[in-house]
Amino acid sequence: MSDPTQPSATPAFLQHDRPPVPDIVVPRGVQPFHLHARPVRGRLVRLGPLADALLTRHDNHPAVARLLGEALALTAGLAAALKFRGSFSVQAKGDGPVTMLLADCTEAGALRGYARVDAERFGAALEAAPEPGAGALLGGGYLAFSCDQGPDMERYQGIVAIEGGGLAAMADHYFRTSEQLRTHLHLACARTPHGWRAAALILERVAAEGGTDGELDAEAAEDAWRTALALAGTLTDAEMLDDGLPPAEVLRRLFHAEGLAVDRPRALAYGCRCSRARLAGVLSGFGDGDLDHMAQDDGAITMTCEFCNVDFRFERAEVQGASGGGAKA
Repeated sequence: MSDPTQPSATPAFLQHDRPPVPDIVVPRGVQPFHLHARPVRGRLVRLGPLADALLTRHDNHPAVARLLGEALALTAGLAAALKFRGSFSVQAKGDGPVTMLLADCTEAGALRGYARVDAERFGAALEAAPEPGAGALLGGGYLAFSCDQGPDMERYQGIVAIEGGGLAAMADHYFRTSEQLRTHLHLACARTPHGWRAAALILERVAAEGGTDGELDAEAAEDAWRTALALAGTLTDAEMLDDGLPPAEVLRRLFHAEGLAVDRPRALAYGCRCSRARLAGVLSGFGDGDLDHMAQDDGAITMTCEFCNVDFRFERAEVQGASGGGAKA
């Protein structure tokens, strides 16, 4: 079988091959839960070996890889709370060394992401601090949460200015100001003896009506929320990233006395969706002059998927510019 990333005699618009990328599924990647008769629900996200597969596609500095890992775990956890068909993404654009941070997850749990780095700015950031945090890496800019359900559906997007020293604080700022939702976000990512691992604990304060049938009044509901926050605050990064500690056990240690109820877990998978057909469509939108400029000395155009870092090569003669009506048959 031919390598789908290499030039092919098949016309570009007929090529649908996917690149050779990791086939990894984490069956219990997201563990939803709630606390019975309390105004608390949440998700525990554990990427396991999927984090290493995603983060090692690029040769990023550990500080950048850590930020991207946190973004992937956050995105997976937020997507799991939505009912949609399409993709949910978290995107940050700023004037810092990481000019673009993007992670997205489909309704089926296909996860991908990348960080775009300005080498000169990053070098300056390392001089200031050997392990710059999210605030130093992103600088000033905006954080966007988007749900894209396809061309026939309205695209939802919420945007907020970047505020906070860490990605969890930045996301919490969004929920407090844009969604009026009280949350607790704990993000963790580190390189362990087993490779990169990333995780997220997300708590949400849901509405509670008081008065009858065992429901809490407003004061008791607020006290239950504060108790859940205090218990969640005892969770360490090491516990979150420990492959030997199942998600249900992590939650049991935290909330066993608070009416813990775990719901059906959701799987996560390596989710880059690039293909020759997609990239051929992108190329066909350029004019012939631009395509000539892209072509290398050997007459081929190389396009690199920013998510999985795989190169696709197209023969210049196979691809026609927008003025010519698309790829040649």
